Amino acid sequence: MLVLEMIGFSGVCIGHTALLTLSINWWYSFALPARFLSCLRLAHGALVVGGLVAFTRAYWFPSTAAGILSFGPLGQSAAAAYALLCGFIGLGYVPLLTLWRFCRRWPAALRSNHTATVDVASRLGYKPIGRGKYRALAHLPGNEIFRVDFAERTLGVPQLPVAWDGLTILHVSDLHLCGTPDRVFFQQVMDLCSAWEPDLVAITGDIVDSNHHHRWIVPILGRLRWRLAAFAILGNHDARREPVLVRRRLQRLGIRVLANAWEQLEVRGEPLIVIGHEGPWFRPAPDLTACPLGSFRLCLSHTPDNIRWAQQHDIQLMLAGHNHGGQIRLPLVGSVIVPSRYGRRYDCGTFFEPPTLLHVSRGLSGKEPVRYNCRPEVAKLVLRR
Repeated sequence: MLVLEMIGFSGVCIGHTALLTLSINWWYSFALPARFLSCLRLAHGALVVGGLVAFTRAYWFPSTAAGILSFGPLGQSAAAAYALLCGFIGLGYVPLLTLWRFCRRWPAALRSNHTATVDVASRLGYKPIGRGKYRALAHLPGNEIFRVDFAERTLGVPQLPVAWDGLTILHVSDLHLCGTPDRVFFQQVMDLCSAWEPDLVAITGDIVDSNHHHRWIVPILGRLRWRLAAFAILGNHDARREPVLVRRRLQRLGIRVLANAWEQLEVRGEPLIVIGHEGPWFRPAPDLTACPLGSFRLCLSHTPDNIRWAQQHDIQLMLAGHNHGGQIRLPLVGSVIVPSRYGRRYDCGTFFEPPTLLHVSRGLSGKEPVRYNCRPEVAKLVLRR
């Protein structure tokens, strides 16, 4: 009996934490003011801790808890109903979802995934921590912010023209230039990326995260090389850091800044439509009314939450970032904090939502320089029919 009670108590605590985590992930998917979101995060944290304390007291000290949590019959019924809901989530929904995520297979469109991990700190002979606001976090034991995955992924893409078989795209996302890691870290990564000699470069937002690091854009991204063209969009952190200046610096490098619009270019004799989607932080959404029908459509979206829009507009390939893979991935459970209305569903990796193939990058950095079981990454995508 005691074992069952402990299981029930654990399930309630897990469900309570999961419910509030789902709530904060959902809130962070909207274009809300940064201060408001920070207050929401603090409030959710307080509710998590407060709820766990209340459940613990109710379980271990029922007589004391009854006096403290005496809200009358209606309040007690509401508390009991909430505990029952948390138990259902903690003992049912969370384990089943975790099992499904653990057992799911990557889509058949992901034909191969070869990854080489480079420890940039070892290459330099020191940790390029820099002087960012949260640089103290870079000293945490086991933190992997300087160990970068260089992934070469072969994707079987629907409706890919015959002439594009083998076309390569370098996907870079979420640099969050803010002082930590230091500039030399990003320069090392860009130098290694250029060795791939991609046909196209796609940068999917959150380039700067400080009012003082726009000057890093040119010396860092200026090291990239490409054969045909480079494209970029901005993300939610760019929207708060003088976006006009960010766009201007990118354009100086010959990078085509799409914003919420589209461009057409010829690639190996075939038309390619490249669409930018910076929503919900920049509006209005792209207008594809005049976009030619029948041409291959590639969409750069900062958040993968725009996947339903991509499906509705016949996007064949969509590249996104924003979620960072969760930055901290727990054993078996995986990611927890993911700023998406879909929770952890599109935290990172490749997903096929017909007719759209979606690739979500874990990104190179983040506002808080913390990575556990979720290394930074850049990806070379090789497109195949």
